[in-house]
Amino acid sequence: MSQPPELTVDLTQVHAGGVPILGALSFSLSAGETLALTGPSGIGKSTLLRVIAGLHRGYAGQVQAPEAVAMVFQEPTLLPWRSARDNLIIATRCSVSEAAHWLAAVELSDHAGHMPRQMSLGQQRRLSLARAFAAKPRLLLLDEPFVSLDPGLADEMMGVFEGLRARTEVATLLVTHDSREANRLATRVFRLAGRPARIAA
Repeated sequence: MSQPPELTVDLTQVHAGGVPILGALSFSLSAGETLALTGPSGIGKSTLLRVIAGLHRGYAGQVQAPEAVAMVFQEPTLLPWRSARDNLIIATRCSVSEAAHWLAAVELSDHAGHMPRQMSLGQQRRLSLARAFAAKPRLLLLDEPFVSLDPGLADEMMGVFEGLRARTEVATLLVTHDSREANRLATRVFRLAGRPARIAA
C-alpha cells in the first residue's frame, strides 16, 4: 500500500499586502522525492516556500506538511558567536557524536571548532546543509542554496547535497533559477510563470 505524501499544497491564491503573488497551485511531494520549482527572480518561488514553512500567512487554500521540517535559506543563517559544532547541537539538539557525524558528512570535521566568520561561504553553506539534515526532517525546503557560488563550487555543493540525500528518505522542495541544477537534482521540475504566477504547462 502506497504511503500518503509528505507534503500536499492546494492553494487558490498567495498575496502580500493585498497584492496577488501566486495564483492557484496544487501539487504533492512524497518521501524520497525531490521537486524543483524554477522561474525568474521575483516570481514568487521563495514566497511559496515561506508559505509551506509557516512563515507567510497571506494565502487562501490548504497546506499539509509534517511537523519535522527543515529549511535552508539563500544566505546561511548561522549563529555567528558559536562554533560549527555548536551550531548543529543548539539548533537540532543532536549529541556531540551526531554533530561529528554530520560535520564529517559535509567534510567539515577539521572546522568543528571554527566560528562561521572563520569559514568561507561554501563552508558555511555546507554547515547549513549539515544542520538541516541533522534535524532529521521529513520535509526539506531549500531556497536557492547554491546561488552566487562559482560553477565549480556549486557543482561540489550539489554533490554534497546528493550524498546527504542518499542517506535519507526526506522529501525535498528545491527553489532554483538554474535549470541545470533543477534537472540534475530533481525527480520532477515545475516552472512558475505569469502574473500572478502559476505552474506552467
